Parts: sequence; structure tokens; C-alpha cells
Amino acid sequence: MAATLQPHPPLRPHSIHSYSGLAKPPHLSRLESVTHKTGHVEPISIEVDDAHGGFAPGFLHLPPDIFTAGSGGTGTPPPPPPPSASRGAGTGSTATESQRPAAALPPHHHRTAAILLSGAGGGVTGPSSIYLSLACKLATLGRGIPTLRLDYRFPARAAPCVADAKAAMAYLRDLYGLDRFVLVGWSFGSAVVFTAAAEDARVVGCAAVASQTAEAEGIARLPPRPVLLLHGSGDNTLGVGCSQRLWHMYGNGDRMLQVFEGDNHSLSANAERAEEMLCEFVARCAGVRIDAQERRDVVGVELVDDGERHDLMERGGDLRAPERED
Repeated sequence: MAATLQPHPPLRPHSIHSYSGLAKPPHLSRLESVTHKTGHVEPISIEVDDAHGGFAPGFLHLPPDIFTAGSGGTGTPPPPPPPSASRGAGTGSTATESQRPAAALPPHHHRTAAILLSGAGGGVTGPSSIYLSLACKLATLGRGIPTLRLDYRFPARAAPCVADAKAAMAYLRDLYGLDRFVLVGWSFGSAVVFTAAAEDARVVGCAAVASQTAEAEGIARLPPRPVLLLHGSGDNTLGVGCSQRLWHMYGNGDRMLQVFEGDNHSLSANAERAEEMLCEFVARCAGVRIDAQERRDVVGVELVDDGERHDLMERGGDLRAPERED
């Protein structure tokens, strides 16, 4: 029997304004003081054109130098798009002239973005608030990776959540010219990741933290694309057997399963190590090399202290029922 978290009755979609103060991790200055870089974080709302309608909120982390003078850009992020430009279709949409990027990507850019998806309650900070710092680190790497922390309109409902992910890919393509994606999901969000990836070849890699198995059958269609599975052996919400079954379902190919002994559903005892593994995995999928200095000055910097993680998860919506931390 497939393991899943049971959805609660759908609520009204959350607004990006629900997440005031969560655009950046509390200790971002630790990263900026070493790298001397300041990334850009845009609060966005992406319109999803499906039967349910509505907007999926999120935070988009852009590298400080994503648009360079050598490519005809200005070195600064484009201005906020007009209202029509925030639309993304579940099946992808073609950008109008007003939706096209204000500055072109440099020819050598990897054209890859990461999209981070939370669990059955939605949210924007991820397990143990890993997403809050992971997004900043990915955007700060030498060849920075734009990263979107995306909330759902209707959490724990697979079809609308998959539509949210597809709309996000359309948004990033139409406004920023990004057409390769690495998807990361926690708990229920992993099923969204595997389903969306199975239906879209532009997804070049998938990572899952404490995944469920229900509605995650898409993982069998992913080889040879790389997959990373992280799980705690002490997970009382979705047992480690879920990720072990998914590892077998994937079959032969570029797969890795890391089990953290005794850890819980949100990997609270190994949050830093899990974040490092996710950062390195996303970078590898994007073709971005992390050298020893970046591993020390970017990947290894703690932007969220352990004592802050639970509170940030609550504020970020990641512990809404039926999602759990243990």
C-alpha cells in the first residue's frame, strides 16, 4: 500500500503577503560578508491556468550577476513584470513581447533553475527551514542558479500542485529564458516532483526529502536523469521504507539514497548535511562546479541556526496540517 499524508479540506490559497519577513534567512549577512555578493529576492505570485485558477505564491532568488553587460544586460534584475506576465499555464505558455526577459542570459549560462516544493501543508521554508538558506546559496554560487521557493494553491491535492510546478517552469522560461529545471520536494512534495518530471523532459534532475510513495510512480520514468533520495530512519510520518521502495522503482541509473540514522521527518538532526547534499546535487545537475573555496564560503555557511528552524517552519507554513515534523 502506498504511503501518503491524508489531505485536509482545501483552504483558500495563501497570498505571498502571508509570508512577511521570510524572503531571506536570518543570517544572510554571514554569506554576504564572505562572498561580497548580494542576491536579489523577488516575492512573486504565478497565475495558474487550470480548472481551479488562482495564484501560487513564492520567492524567487536571482543571482546578482545573472544578467551581464557582455550579454546586453545591465547587471541588475529586470523590473517586475506587468500583471499579464505573471501568468503561467499548467501545460506551458508562450511569452508575449511584454513577457520576455528585460535582459538576455549570457551565451555561456547553464539556463537551469531550481524549484523547491514543500509538503502536504504547503509553505516556503521546507524541512527544517532548509529551503530558506539553500535558495540563497544556489543563487550565490559563481555561476548562480536561480531558485524558486514555491507554495501551492491547494496543498495535498496532487493535480493542482503539479499544475503549480508546471506554471512555475513556464514563468521562469517566459521571463528569464530558463529552460532546464531541477525539482526538489519534501514529503508530499516529492510526489509532485516525480509526476511533473515524468511529464516534462526539461526537468534534468530530482531530489526528494522524506518522500511518500503514493502518486510518486513517475520516478520509474526518470532514468537516466539523476535522482537523490534523503530520509531519516526515525521518520514517524513516512517511514524510510518509502524512499527505499522509490530507489528500487527508479531502476538502473544515476540514483542515490542517503539514510540518516535515527533522524525524523524533517531531518532536524542533519539539516546542515542534508542542505549541503541538496546544494551539491542541484549544482551537478545544472553543470555548475563547486570548488573548494565555494564549498567552504558558500555551501558550508550556516544561515539558519538550529534553534530557529522550527519557528521558521511554522511561520513559513510548512507545519500546517496534515504535515508533521517528526
